Amino acid sequence: MNSVLAVGMMSGTSMDGVDAALVETDGADHVRPIDFLSLPYGAAERDALRLAMARALLMEAPTARPEIDEAARLVDRLHIEAATALLERHGLSGRDVHVIGYHGQTIAHRPDRGWTWQIGDGQALADALGVAVVDDFRTADVAAGGQGAPLVPVYHAARLGGGLLPAVVLNLGGVGNITFVGEDGRLLAFDTGPGNALIDDWMQTGAGLAHDMGGAVAAQGEIRDDVLGKMLGHPWFEVVPPKSLDRHDFSLDPVRGLPLADGAATLTAFTAAAVAKAIAQCPARPNAVHVAGGGRHNSTLMAMIGDRCGLSVAPVEQIGWNGDATEAEAFGYLAVRHLEGLPTSFPETTGVNAPVSGGRVSRPTAFGTRGVCV
Repeated sequence: MNSVLAVGMMSGTSMDGVDAALVETDGADHVRPIDFLSLPYGAAERDALRLAMARALLMEAPTARPEIDEAARLVDRLHIEAATALLERHGLSGRDVHVIGYHGQTIAHRPDRGWTWQIGDGQALADALGVAVVDDFRTADVAAGGQGAPLVPVYHAARLGGGLLPAVVLNLGGVGNITFVGEDGRLLAFDTGPGNALIDDWMQTGAGLAHDMGGAVAAQGEIRDDVLGKMLGHPWFEVVPPKSLDRHDFSLDPVRGLPLADGAATLTAFTAAAVAKAIAQCPARPNAVHVAGGGRHNSTLMAMIGDRCGLSVAPVEQIGWNGDATEAEAFGYLAVRHLEGLPTSFPETTGVNAPVSGGRVSRPTAFGTRGVCV
């Protein structure tokens, strides 16, 4: 296939905002990132998403509720705004773009119950922007026996040059996940445990702050090794990968009652220790750990990961990537792969029984096609 323009869109479990990336790709070996922008959520928007998540986590299966429908409309609106701004910056419209990859917002991820739930309506974006949209990337994987996450490893593999291998790409969003790529191209990917989510929740609860900027609060605190040891005793860490988890599978309960700085330090050490445990499960020792996602801005966390892993740990910018844009870029790439019938997840990345091309295609209704699955 010839390369095409695609837009990838992502709203992660950290709930920082909407990321939109413009890429040129053939969905296989060629990827050229072009531009990226982020549209931050306000406090009221984050509260609406938190409420939707709280409701969804109580359900045995996805069920419509007014507050979840409201959050979904919010997610659609902000993604339309972000995509429009990105295209206008380049003098483009929907007619100039082959496809949009729309991840939506995960409000509950329960592969153990046979479902995962990303709110957001691909048809709404297709109609508003006049371009085909691929969304609902995870459901087919879960239905075929997979964990539905992580989905970006095939993108990481497409971008990692042979001279860097073996290597690990670590994404530190609300949840942490790694992609191991071997010298022979072998893939292994799985969630490591909490990324920024517990630290962010702790700072929100204890100080009314969205996050620990640069890890400054954690740097002032004492790591409570007794508490950390109990947290690392969670049975999750004994599960053989591939494996995935929900943002809320771990809680703040073990650190409640600690001073703000000690809690931040202990939770930061927990994320770092979880990453170290994950890297120890890789089939070979990587040359380096390349870090994407918001957590790479937390210098205290990055230093703790390096100390615990005994490896070079650096932001992906050192290999020429944009660590804020990587996941959004990946969903543009995955959307092109889906249209080409290429797999987006594999037994080694999600535990699916066989490679799966996940996604659902929606085309603008003016073209006479609505919500067609291919």
